[in-house]
Formats: sequence, C-alpha cells, structure tokens
Amino acid sequence: MKSAVIVFPGSNCDRDIQVALAASTDTPPTMVWHGDSELPDVDLIAVPGGFSYGDYLRAGSMAANSPIMREVVAKAKAGTPVLGICNGFQILCESGLLPGALLRNAGLRFVCRDVQLKVENAATIFTKEYDNGAVVRIPVAHHDGNYFADDDTLQGLEDNDRVAFRYCNTVGEPTTDANPNGSAANIAGIINEAGNVLGMMPHPERLADAALGGIDGKHMFDALAKNLAA
Repeated sequence: MKSAVIVFPGSNCDRDIQVALAASTDTPPTMVWHGDSELPDVDLIAVPGGFSYGDYLRAGSMAANSPIMREVVAKAKAGTPVLGICNGFQILCESGLLPGALLRNAGLRFVCRDVQLKVENAATIFTKEYDNGAVVRIPVAHHDGNYFADDDTLQGLEDNDRVAFRYCNTVGEPTTDANPNGSAANIAGIINEAGNVLGMMPHPERLADAALGGIDGKHMFDALAKNLAA
C-alpha cells in the first residue's frame, strides 16, 4: 500500500503518522510539502495533526487553501481514501470534504489526555479491524475540537451511519462527562457520503505501538493496509 502524508508549516504529528503507516504497511509514506501542487499516485492520503499556519486565522482555514489541498480535494472526490486527524479533521471540514466545523473546546482550554471512543461504524475501510460498538482508548490533544453542525446535518450523519466514533465512558455510553470538548452528540469522527474520507479529532497514531502504552490506534492503520493493499 502506498500512502502520502501532507506536511504543513506547524504540523507536529506528521512523523508520528509516517511511523504508524510504515509499521502497518511495510512501506514508508511519501512526505508531501503543502506548497507542492501535485501528489504521487497513492492509495491513501493522510492529513496530520498540528497547528497548520499557527491556526492564526482559524484552525485549518489557511491550510485548506494551500496549493496541495486542491489536489487532495480532487483525489478525494475521485475516490482516493483520505484520513484527517485533529488539525487534519479541521482542514477537511474547512476544505469542504466533510460537513460541519470544529469550534473552540467548550471549556476554552487545551485538552490533552486519553479518552474512550465507541466505534459506531465498523464497516468503513478505516475501521474494519474494530468490532462495531467496541470501546477503544485513544489520546486527544486539541484546543478546537468541538464539532458543530446544524440540526439537519447532524441528523443526516446519524441516519446514514456517518458517525465513525463517539466519545463515551468505559462502558460505551456517550455521556457529558466523557465528552472532552463539547462536540455535538459526542461526535469524535465522521466519514463523507462516499465513505472514503474520515476526519477524527483523537490521535490513533499516538497509540499504535505497545511502546507508546497501547495499540488501540494500530488497528486503524492495519485496516487500511489490508483494505487498500494492491
């Protein structure tokens, strides 16, 4: 499986996802600079976490207008799988590949800790190595992770099984206390209508090796390697 990781000024998880993808696919990803205008022929595009352009205007908004994002959007619309994590999720929303927006955390503080996620849709190319309804532990690290969308959009996500992950307690209940940022309906990750684009705030690449304290995140990269192998 061939993959590419987009690198912006301010990215801070590009190497993390590079390592996670290489471990699961046995092929190091191509690192693509934000100022480039072309992408190599790959099976997956990853948009990593960080603080692209310092989030000086609005999280992800400047990165969404980078030259490379025009190509990412075109590839995604043509069917290439795209994974956006944290700032990457924000960028995918800002670029129109996913609906809604990521607002400031409800508590107006940066949140960095492990959270529990319920796997709401285990039928996607990203989640097939999880059981539907499984509870997994994944870290979050964000200041603007409060997912917001209008009522019709939220209902559409629910009706069409486009919520991939939801913040929950240890027994899978989406409680207020389990929600680290105030996201609507405890949403932690969503997919697009075609099912080839996933955006999520938690960082699976930060728990993709036992040396990091767990491998709950590794299952995502293993699923991609199996489903996208040539």
